[in-house]
Amino acid sequence: MIREWNITIPALTGEEQRKAYVYVPDSAYADAQRRYPVLYMFDGQNLFSDSEATYGKSWGLLDWLTEHNTPLIVAAAECSRHAETDECGGRLSEYSPFDFSGRWGDIKGRGELTMDWIIRDFKPYIDEHCPTLPDREHTFIAGSSMGGLMTLYALCAHGDVFSRGAALSPSLGFAHPKVRAMLREADLVGTALYMDNGSEEMRSARAKKLFAEAAELLILAGAHPEIRVVPGGVHNEASWEHQIPFFMDVLFYNLP
Repeated sequence: MIREWNITIPALTGEEQRKAYVYVPDSAYADAQRRYPVLYMFDGQNLFSDSEATYGKSWGLLDWLTEHNTPLIVAAAECSRHAETDECGGRLSEYSPFDFSGRWGDIKGRGELTMDWIIRDFKPYIDEHCPTLPDREHTFIAGSSMGGLMTLYALCAHGDVFSRGAALSPSLGFAHPKVRAMLREADLVGTALYMDNGSEEMRSARAKKLFAEAAELLILAGAHPEIRVVPGGVHNEASWEHQIPFFMDVLFYNLP
């Protein structure tokens, strides 16, 4: 079952409301003593329902979780609806750990504010109201595009909270020198990670080099990554939907 409710993230958009979502397996209602791992995700509006998805196509995550009776709670919040040039900033600002400049202008990275809200506000709420296993070993994080970049950041900067993650088509080119430095300095021993990119996203030599470099740095940092180039994969929800079985295998592999 999915529950939706309105939230605010004051540090990002003041008292403006946005939606939060949590999926709890039906088995939780049959066994009140059972507890579940939690997967925190970005872009909550794109996960479960085509009618709410930004571009009219979701990940189809509800159907997959239900069909496979997956013992997992999924919690997510809607991303910013502001334009990047608005005073509040937009999705790029909320989902970037670093300041950067590009065709959108000068973007102030507020990714740490986003993570602070997830860790200090959202996670405690989910742990209080849902049958979770709140420890690090059972707390995961995942996202695509800028959400994939945020997943890498969360594992590097908040590895005490998250033990596993999935970064689909991560936006490695944004503030790349800072992303490279982050991965070089990270201690990811004991962290499991799925990271992919679509073959149609990596047509340029630069894109291939960035992805290969990130994979190498993750291994050198001590992570246990599953790295995948998706045949024919593109940068959209329909493509990411097909990767659900692959990253779920990583999240649940040898889970205690």
